[in-house]
Amino acid sequence: MSFDNFLSQLKSKANELKTEALKFKNKDFLNAAMAGSALIAMADGSISAEEKQKMIRFIESNEALSVFTTSDVIKAFQDYVSQLEFDTDIGEAKAYQALGKMKSNTDAARLLMRMIIAIASSDGNFDSSEKRVAMHIAAELGVNPAEFSLA
Repeated sequence: MSFDNFLSQLKSKANELKTEALKFKNKDFLNAAMAGSALIAMADGSISAEEKQKMIRFIESNEALSVFTTSDVIKAFQDYVSQLEFDTDIGEAKAYQALGKMKSNTDAARLLMRMIIAIASSDGNFDSSEKRVAMHIAAELGVNPAEFSLA
């Protein structure tokens, strides 16, 4: 496969993700996406100011989330991170509750998994703690982790 073909396929997939996200443009989808993002970002137990900034920049530049206003995305992400930092158990419960609202929508659940894995991999390292969280998110969404090379 040539680089041009690869690039073309990559652009095509990005457009597909954006189109799919447009179908799910609602508060529940935004909350689920940010809850999953926060869980993945906090997988190692904490997130530094630099990591938060890096995560926000990644989310802002992500095609699939570009249908939402930047301020809504940042606020939702920060709310979930703050809840996780204040009380991990309650924060996780709220995050998984938000994710659970997408369980009945298979297409939305799969899109969320692709975004969560992309965020986890954004630093070039998808470590074991992130994989564990991703598997738990897959279970909450009712999708097969093997479909995303997690099992």
